Amino acid sequence: MSDAPTTAQRANGGLMPFVRTYTMELILLALVVFLIFTAPGFASLANTLNVLRTVAMLGIIAFGMTAVIIAGEIDLSVGAGAALAGCIVAWFGVTYAEAWGGTAALGIGFLAALIVGFFTGFMTGKFRQWFNVPSFITTLALFTALRGAANLITGGFPLSNLPSSFGFFGGGYLFGIPFPVYLFALTFVAMHFLMNHTSFGRSVYAVGGNMEAARLSGIDVWKVKSLTLALTGVLTAVSGTLIASQIGSGTGTTATGMELDVIAAVIIGGTSLFGGKGRIWGTFVGVIFLGCISNGMTLLNVSEYWQYVVRGAIILGAVLLNQMLDRSR
Repeated sequence: MSDAPTTAQRANGGLMPFVRTYTMELILLALVVFLIFTAPGFASLANTLNVLRTVAMLGIIAFGMTAVIIAGEIDLSVGAGAALAGCIVAWFGVTYAEAWGGTAALGIGFLAALIVGFFTGFMTGKFRQWFNVPSFITTLALFTALRGAANLITGGFPLSNLPSSFGFFGGGYLFGIPFPVYLFALTFVAMHFLMNHTSFGRSVYAVGGNMEAARLSGIDVWKVKSLTLALTGVLTAVSGTLIASQIGSGTGTTATGMELDVIAAVIIGGTSLFGGKGRIWGTFVGVIFLGCISNGMTLLNVSEYWQYVVRGAIILGAVLLNQMLDRSR
């Protein structure tokens, strides 16, 4: 009797690696098909653009967070950082619009927000190096401090009456597509290239996979960790500015809970919380998946409370699924 594999076995052997590699893509496809037939208006162009605009702010930060988690760190302060960035830009826009002109005031405010984002991220990495304080603890402290700083800047009230041109960045369209979607796509391309085609990206994977081996190979592990956190701080400032532009004001209460959605998108996309493993493409899929889930449940009139339950179950399910797939490889 021959031991050669049957045609069915060969087909299965060829199919299973594909399924393991693209599990979340297949689940996303199934979700989209399901929502097209069950959620009224889900497949309309207007709704599709709305989903893309909504996930753009989340995704811009999530791409940076992917690098942070791959490097073996985490940042819990991105929601508060986004709020602070929006408040900084709005404060400059309101305070100096008359003296400097609206565009100049907003531009300087945006630059200040980028600097603050870079500095807080970079110093998180340095605290990890100098005092061996885990980034979880440092960013947990920043989670409160940055939110407090945002409220100090605004006095606890929204900063509105911003120059009318500011509304374009978060709420405007370019060639029929929301402007934030362009920044979302640009960030995806840039981060994909950075992580897959540069020595820095390879260093991030090496540091997250085995920090001691990376150090012995000549990689400055703390510089790599600090730069991933700093990069995420910069992207957080960009996202926070877009959110402030969309709502037309800077307020310290924006982006509440955003850090959890960002981390959820990264984990759903297959990035390991233990570091050393993950894909920017996977995070893209995770961001779109969360956006479709949230939008679909809204269209289906699912209670907001049940939406939280479903999203929590999805995050747990994604972690368990990734663990099972890792063991089967």
